[in-house]
Order: sequence, then structure tokens, then C-alpha cells
Amino acid sequence: MSDATDSPPEWRNFYGRIRGHTLRASQRAYLSEDLDTLRPAGVSRDENPDRNPIEPAALFGDDRPVWLEIGFGGGEHLVHMAATYPDIGIIGAEPYVNGVAMLLGKIRAAGVSNLAVHPGDVRDLMEVLPAASLDRVFLNYPDPWPKRRHHRRRFVTREHLAPLARVMRPGAEFRVATDIPDYVRQTLVEVPKAGFDLVSRGGDPWPDWIATRYEEKALREGRVPHYVTFRRR
Repeated sequence: MSDATDSPPEWRNFYGRIRGHTLRASQRAYLSEDLDTLRPAGVSRDENPDRNPIEPAALFGDDRPVWLEIGFGGGEHLVHMAATYPDIGIIGAEPYVNGVAMLLGKIRAAGVSNLAVHPGDVRDLMEVLPAASLDRVFLNYPDPWPKRRHHRRRFVTREHLAPLARVMRPGAEFRVATDIPDYVRQTLVEVPKAGFDLVSRGGDPWPDWIATRYEEKALREGRVPHYVTFRRR
């Protein structure tokens, strides 16, 4: 595996929404008042053109275990985990501005202080995290990209899984929740290739799980959630 200091691509495609409906005044205030204090320094190419590794300890003030949620949506699960595990540092990565604004409102309401927020592509973050720096990673209801020609855009491809494996320590846990059977199929094929062992799969969520808006929508529409756990070799 390469380290964070290896030369990253100068440009790459990003698929998905960046903005949605017009933000409410309160959401604009969250972004202007709260985001800068929660955003990890050194992730953007402008402030870190050499892509030097950032130190997770600098985000949380100590060497506590660090978790990552990839694509946190509206932030329900991320805030729940932060409140449940106050001694863990958790980074959330989400490029959708509306989702970031919703999360910031939830952080204010919950009063949690062990979160960092990267409002962008998680690949940029994984480039600058040190090797073996994450103890747990969550991928909850990722964009399914249902058309076959778009399956290469899914997170569970080598482009994403190789850098993910690099930043996870041996024994670290990778959780995937989805309501798309074909996403489960691709996950079970591709994730082990990247250096992970399957621990469990099934229809029962993890004991500390909290339902998200995406799961509730899936259940309303008759789709069955799947919960898959891997461990980094």
C-alpha cells in the first residue's frame, strides 16, 4: 500500500450532488459560524498541495481512537455515535452541502464535541490520513448507482477500497449498511479483495445502530436493509 505522501491524482471525477434546495437562514448560519472550527486542517489541496499527512490527534487534542463515517447524509448516525462514544474521535465526510448544514444543526442540539467534519470528497481525506490511523469506518446507505454501467462509481470499488484499507489499522472494523441486494453482492466480492475479512452479514442491525432517514425510506418502500461487517486484516 502507498503512503499519504505518494503523488495523488491531480484531478478525478466526482459523481453525486453537491447542493440541493435553498438553505434556510439557520442552516446558512451553521455553515458560516460552525464549520470552520470543525473542519480538519490540511485536507484541501490549496492548503496542503504536497498532500502531507495530517495528525488525527490534532483534531481531538489527544491520541484517542478515531472513527470515520463516509457520506453521513443528514448526520443522524454520526451524532448518535458521537453521543454514545464520547471518548472516541469521529470524522464525518460528506460533500452534500445541505447534509453538512443539517449535521451542524444536530451537533448544536446534541452538544457533542468529539466530531470533525470534512465537507467534501472522502478520497481527499483518505489521501492525507496516516496509515493505520482509523479504528472503525461506517458506510451507511451509500449511493447505490443502480444502473450497471454506473457500478464503477460505487464506493465498494478498488479506487476507494485500496486507500480505505491503507488508513485502517489491522483489526479495525468496517460496517456497511444498504438496502440494495446488488450492492451487498458487490460489497461481498470487492471488500475482501482489498484486505478485509467478512465478520457477519444479515438483517439484524448492530446493537448501537440508529435508523437513518434513508433506512426509514427504504422500509416504507418495502426494501430490506442489510448489515455487513468486515475486519481489516
